[in-house]
Amino acid sequence: MSAVVTYWAEYAWLPHVNGPVVEKDVLIAVGPGGKTAKVTPDSGPCPPGAVRLAGLTVPGQANAHSHAFHRALRGSVQVGSGTFWTWRDTMYHFAGALDPDSYLELATAVYAEMVLAGITAVGEFHYLHHAPGGGRYDDPNAMGEALVEAARRAGIRITLLDTCYLSSGFGAEPTKPQLRFSDGDADAWAERISELKPAEHARIGAAIHSVRAVPADQLGTVAHWAAMRKAPLHVHLSEQTAENDACLTAHGVTPTRLLSDHGVLGPRTSAVHATHLTDEDVRLLADSSTVICMCPTTERDLADGIGPARRLAGAGCPITLGSDSHAIIDPFEEARALELNERLRTRTRGHWTANALLRAGTEDGHASLGWPEAGRIEAGSFADFTTVALDSVRTAGPRPALGAETAVFAATAADVRHVVVGGRHIVRDGVHQLVPDVPAALRDSIAALRS
Repeated sequence: MSAVVTYWAEYAWLPHVNGPVVEKDVLIAVGPGGKTAKVTPDSGPCPPGAVRLAGLTVPGQANAHSHAFHRALRGSVQVGSGTFWTWRDTMYHFAGALDPDSYLELATAVYAEMVLAGITAVGEFHYLHHAPGGGRYDDPNAMGEALVEAARRAGIRITLLDTCYLSSGFGAEPTKPQLRFSDGDADAWAERISELKPAEHARIGAAIHSVRAVPADQLGTVAHWAAMRKAPLHVHLSEQTAENDACLTAHGVTPTRLLSDHGVLGPRTSAVHATHLTDEDVRLLADSSTVICMCPTTERDLADGIGPARRLAGAGCPITLGSDSHAIIDPFEEARALELNERLRTRTRGHWTANALLRAGTEDGHASLGWPEAGRIEAGSFADFTTVALDSVRTAGPRPALGAETAVFAATAADVRHVVVGGRHIVRDGVHQLVPDVPAALRDSIAALRS
């Protein structure tokens, strides 16, 4: 953006020396580069020429863990009983139906749904690299580039977390559905990912699918690639007890210890799920300042269990949030689920403040995706923010000046009225300005995969 655009927020959640507070009548001036030039609280009524944002404006949400194609499974994998492993069989079916063109259509619709929910940045944990059966596209990064283009079309920032996925389990060859995930070895993965280029809205990070999918002697290759570029590095960790048991059998240590021994843990690393941990695992993650990405709606949908998020946060690990399989896409539900899960586990309340939960989904989430300039409404940060209605059946009543409680503990994605990304008004009055009919885009792109 070159011209200055000014937004007027009825209420806004702003940084303060003593912790974030809700201010009223806040002018937000956006300057060149889509960054916030000035924030002025208590500015009086909305001035002529400013864009009025009625409701509570908070920083844009960061979805730190996404598999876009999993959105096609919603409503079909909830039938009957089963486990993560039976769910995975259905997931492989949809994975095998995608090509760069169909993935572009599906991901555009999914990312547009995210923006409608108040999400302004997504970390896409991407491992659908090649053609079904393992054949190569002329452009070896065609699938990843489709995701980057989808994010541009949907008006969302993306960190493409290009994922190394080589094995069906601790050195075993990939199964037939997994052949398209594999580059053969970590060196070939590194060669391919090095050809990916960032864009104004896109940054490139790395991921290790899991300790079962990347042989131990190749974990360091992925970690080294990320370290040399100071890029985010994400990894699924201890999502199921079966993974822990298999790792102990193969290596005599837990997955967390294996990652630690191979230099994977650290402040630029995000461990996703971290559900089933030992005391030593918690210490290793905390001592290395590894980020923990919790995905509560997926973890409960798959019956994976409740991870020790409060214990990890207390030990010093930053916490972020992701929608993972997109059983639902609602960042406010992910945030309050951290607190509500702890209440169920302990039968006590008050484990997280609303401010802490909102920070997990904004500032800390963006930092974990390599966007430290986003996640706050202040001068110098990207002008990425979301306005939640205060007059819906869910949010009407509480006084906004109380703080972030209304957004975190009452609102849902359906209450998002406005979303601004880089100063651009992407969602206006609940309507996506770039993808006007998001339900139709979702319906058509998913139907194409079922045919």
